[in-house]
Amino acid sequence: MGVLRTLDVDDILDRQRTGGLRRRLRGRDLVGFGIGIIIGTGIFTLAGVEAKNHAGPAVTLSFVISAVVAGLAALCYAELASGVPTAGSAYTYAFATLGEIFAWIIGWDLLLEFALGAAVVSRGWSGYLANLLGLPPELFGEDATVNVGAVLVIAVLTVVAVAGIRQSALFTNTLVVVKVAVCVLILAVGVFFVRGANLVPFVPPARPPDSGGDVLHQPVVRAALGMEQSIYGIAGMLTAAAVVFFAYTGFEALANLGEEARRPDRDLKVGILGALGVCALLYVGVSLVLTGMVPFVNIDEGAPLAAAFNSVGMHWVGALIALGAVTGLTSVMMVELVTIGRIGFAMGRDGLLPKALGTVHPRWGTPHRMTIGGAVLIALLAAFVPISELADMVSIGALSAMIIVALAVPVLRRRRPDLRRPFRVPLSPVLPVVAALACLYLMLNLDVLTWIRFAVWLGAGLLLYACYGRRHSRLAEAERAAARDFHELRD
Repeated sequence: MGVLRTLDVDDILDRQRTGGLRRRLRGRDLVGFGIGIIIGTGIFTLAGVEAKNHAGPAVTLSFVISAVVAGLAALCYAELASGVPTAGSAYTYAFATLGEIFAWIIGWDLLLEFALGAAVVSRGWSGYLANLLGLPPELFGEDATVNVGAVLVIAVLTVVAVAGIRQSALFTNTLVVVKVAVCVLILAVGVFFVRGANLVPFVPPARPPDSGGDVLHQPVVRAALGMEQSIYGIAGMLTAAAVVFFAYTGFEALANLGEEARRPDRDLKVGILGALGVCALLYVGVSLVLTGMVPFVNIDEGAPLAAAFNSVGMHWVGALIALGAVTGLTSVMMVELVTIGRIGFAMGRDGLLPKALGTVHPRWGTPHRMTIGGAVLIALLAAFVPISELADMVSIGALSAMIIVALAVPVLRRRRPDLRRPFRVPLSPVLPVVAALACLYLMLNLDVLTWIRFAVWLGAGLLLYACYGRRHSRLAEAERAAARDFHELRD
């Protein structure tokens, strides 16, 4: 009852059979969607930024740590997605296990994660395109008052996302082929320019190597003066792991496509685990090549990979990397737009958001209203808010969602032991609890300002739930109808 009322799993499965979304995706389409959303800013930008500011060559280990945590969470997603294949993913799982208020919080978090993620990537896309084609930075760069390039790409991709899931899949898979080919090229060519001296020490000492003991290089002093911090050592490596976790966020988007997979019991686990495995290998390999080619203190933060190849005279590779970045970031935005549409669709169908958002277009079979509404929000963020203000918020939103998913696995097993589970997390409940604690640990490595912004977003969401969602929820309406029937019978 009240805020802890839950959805019945059988009801969820019945609704997704008649929800209006069309089953058109195969396992390879889901792997393509997964690689499409995972490989993007993390490999083309964040690897260099975190190597320079926090981890040095040990950024490779940061990617490994994040991959392990993401892998544990992915196992939990795979069990729930194959057993309860529905739009909404973590939101719906929380609704079926922990209660309506937790479902609202996680749905609200997911909308934040994917909206901010798309905004971050669109600004990065705009910058890379300007660099590739020589476009005016006052319209396409980070210093632009209004980032026109970011707004334009979101507008174009929204049209594709609304037109149909098969069109989105074909478009995404084409881009994925290009950017994976670029990643393989980076590894194949870059390995010949790796210098062992650049990888020593692999974990830089906690004090910046050029500080000379200067008090201005102490993190607390730099923070007080508003200066950018460079923290190395084990703490820096873990901080980098928390930030580059952003690079893995997105595999959970596949769970939102459960109602559009042809064989969800098989295709979802293949898509989630397959995409994450491929991307983890590419991330580790590329970050190792990058820090081996260039001393980490000299890495260019704007376009680290392209600059690294330019520094060794391989300008043609640098140009191809810029092309790969543009295509890679395009596919990320595509999948995030698709995901926002499905999460909002599920929340609208349950009455926590306006019910008009929980409908699909009669011809295209896509949640067009939510997709367009989400695109407007993304475009506004991308037009005016710098990347540095957005990226950490994506990580904290994703990690909080993964904690809920991990806890939902043992809860649902206890409540519905009879439910068919094509994939089962091994060693449950131990492994899901470890996954939740690992996600929480990474969250604690994010800065205080990120937590404050996250708290403000949650506060706004809880206010909206109290004023609208709690009263308009489909379960609340069912409770009121049952109460009316009871009073009528009594009278």
